[in-house]
Amino acid sequence: MITLDRKPAVLNGFGISKSNLYNRINDGLITPPVSIGARAVAWPSNEIESLIAAQIAGKSEDEIRLLVKVLIGNRTEGGK
Repeated sequence: MITLDRKPAVLNGFGISKSNLYNRINDGLITPPVSIGARAVAWPSNEIESLIAAQIAGKSEDEIRLLVKVLIGNRTEGGK
């Protein structure tokens, strides 16, 4: 089951600051959030888990960027 993680959980999971989170999103190293309301965003938990696992596995930044593209693509394909 996929849950949505709000920003504090994502920051805690990666162990980074808010500005570092948005820098990594801009660099293509973390998926952008999805809108869950007029003024609220969150990240699918499976994406965050995949990205943390890739970092733990020692994947290069280029490999992580490719993973981010795949994860974003899966959003539009209904998670297939």
